Amino acid sequence: MSGIVLSASVRQNLLSLQSTADLLATTQNRLSTGKSVNSALDNPTNFFTAQSLDNRASDINNLLDGIANGVQVLQAANTGLTSLQKLIDSAKSIANQALQTTVGYSTKSNVSTTISGATAADLRGTTSFASATASSNVLYDGAAGGTTAASGTTTLGATQGAVTGNTVTAADGSTALSGAITLLGTTAASKLSTSPADGDTLTVNGKTITFRAGAAPASTAVPSGSGVSGNLVTDGSGNTTIYLGTNAAPGATVGDVLTAIDLASGVKTSTITNGAATIGVASAATPSSVSAGGAVTLESSKGADLSVTGNADFLNELGLTSATGGGNATVTATRTTSSASLGSLLQDGSSLNVDGHVITFKNAPVPGSSNAPAVPSGYGVSGNVLTDGNGNSTVYLQTGTISDVLKAIDFATGVQTFTLNGSGGGTLATAVGQAPSTINSSGQLKLSTGINADLSITGTGNALSVLGLAGNTGAATAFTAARTSGIGGIAGKTLTFTSFNGGTAVNVTFGDGTNGTVKTLDQLNNALQANNLAATIDANGLLTITASNDYASSTIGSTAAGGAIGGTLTSALTFSTASTPVQDAVAQTARANLVSQYNNILNQIDTTSQDSSFNGVNLLNGDQLKLVFDETGKSSLNITGVTYNSKGLGLAALTVGVDFIDNAASNRVLTSLNAASSTLRSEASSLGSNLSVVQIRQDFNKNLINVLQTGSSNLTLADTNVEAANSQALSTRQSIAVSALSLANTSQQSVLQLLR
Repeated sequence: MSGIVLSASVRQNLLSLQSTADLLATTQNRLSTGKSVNSALDNPTNFFTAQSLDNRASDINNLLDGIANGVQVLQAANTGLTSLQKLIDSAKSIANQALQTTVGYSTKSNVSTTISGATAADLRGTTSFASATASSNVLYDGAAGGTTAASGTTTLGATQGAVTGNTVTAADGSTALSGAITLLGTTAASKLSTSPADGDTLTVNGKTITFRAGAAPASTAVPSGSGVSGNLVTDGSGNTTIYLGTNAAPGATVGDVLTAIDLASGVKTSTITNGAATIGVASAATPSSVSAGGAVTLESSKGADLSVTGNADFLNELGLTSATGGGNATVTATRTTSSASLGSLLQDGSSLNVDGHVITFKNAPVPGSSNAPAVPSGYGVSGNVLTDGNGNSTVYLQTGTISDVLKAIDFATGVQTFTLNGSGGGTLATAVGQAPSTINSSGQLKLSTGINADLSITGTGNALSVLGLAGNTGAATAFTAARTSGIGGIAGKTLTFTSFNGGTAVNVTFGDGTNGTVKTLDQLNNALQANNLAATIDANGLLTITASNDYASSTIGSTAAGGAIGGTLTSALTFSTASTPVQDAVAQTARANLVSQYNNILNQIDTTSQDSSFNGVNLLNGDQLKLVFDETGKSSLNITGVTYNSKGLGLAALTVGVDFIDNAASNRVLTSLNAASSTLRSEASSLGSNLSVVQIRQDFNKNLINVLQTGSSNLTLADTNVEAANSQALSTRQSIAVSALSLANTSQQSVLQLLR
């Protein structure tokens, strides 16, 4: 072919056509493969870099299967832990059933001794008591200076207080006020200018006086328990209704108002019989009155100050206040003390509670006295004291004395007795071997405690402070004093128990309950509780020390349990030999069944831990798991398995007759179960942490593979838009080259035509 001679134009067009064909072939290859670099000849750098990236992505992708298997291994272990926790909870339920089951012993180990005369309140074996004497603060009478000692005759009441109003007149303005002046009426000379309206009231020392229109009812029409006297209806307790009558037939008078006030204050008394009230003046009392000049004088009683509250216009009408108007005003009259009375006066209604008995102080004359109500049925009067014969009394302030108070206290403590005779009287006697309470020359009350109980006095009102019973610690809330007691042989003796089943050793000394000594059963039990022991005492003084329910199977003083008894008390009293506990067959059978159930749970724990595997790897049976996260093997995670069968969790099979036999044995099992439960929770937390790490690395590797593959593609992939355009351009170029080659050939053919 070397002999063939082509023209320059043909040769040039032919070369151009060959170049276009080569380029077109390259472009078509790129379009068909989608890559711009298909071999190292295309672009050595991009080709080998992309190949390296693809190789790494492939290596990492090969690791994903192992990581996925690792996740499942961890999931299997976590599922096993969850099941083991449920089994542990079931075992706890069985142990708790053992705690709630009847104690497995009908009789627990105990030691006992008899203390003559001992009670739960006093274990010392007190056999007798003597009355002691307690002293009050000094009491003074009302003599000037306030330093004169009171005596037994010093009265509780005082000199009556009085308040005298202004001189006033009747409605005519010239007739002097008198007790006969009516509250209503038609004649100005015989009535008040301002009178109360129906329903108006006066309040006198807490009692109520009510004004009513119309005439007083007949004795047959008054409420039960009340009585009528003239224009007054009274309930016998100081509450009174005053009937005003009418203008045409006036009823109530100023004298009636003063009588009602005196009934409320205690200056006057009423005795009610078949609906009729007989009103009299209390002993040695001065009633309220109206002077000849028309001035009203209100008197307090001896037992209480006077306080009258009512309509200001009405009290002004009586000359008792300068206040006017429809509102209320108050008028008072205060008692005065003297050498015959206490310097401090008792308040009406105050009380003392003495050893559970109540002494009440009342502003009234003594029942059965002159102009006073009769003695109530079931009560008796001794001096100025009304008593029920059982230690509850009322001391009457108007004529009562210090001696009466002491008598009432002695009734409450049993130092003195008053045997009722059924007619309002009785027989006063002093208990054998005791002395009544007195007041000494210095003015101190000398209170006998009696032998029935230690003296305890509390009060209401001002009774405690007035009588100098401001508390033995000055708290002014109570006064106490102990009897003199004849102590049994264990006072000062010490009882000891060595540590019983790991409890706190006991070392108690019997005494009065102070300074760390033990007196009561409660105090002894407080000391024994920490040593797993308890004490009881019966009516015969039999003191029994018993093992607690938790250690019902243990014998007190045994080598295994401890709790040996000793101390100086054992030399004064003889304790029995510690008894051995007696099993309750029914209860022990129930506990034995629980042991069997518990052991079945342990078997399930063993099989569950063995079955918690995946693909031959069991992290709960001691296997190890290694996971590789990168192609070099430098990034990895080693997870060491645990052995969580029953033995690995610290749980051992129980033995019938040894375990669950008492609460302590059950609690030991519960302790082990709680520890196992904590272990499982800790391991679950660790597995969860590892699973999180593995899942994070799994996601990381997936994302990294995508990054590597994307990088590889960026280096080798062709831009199909560009290549398609190139293909079109090269096709056009090829067509043009063919045409040019044809033109070149045509010129040569023209020369051939000339040669012809």
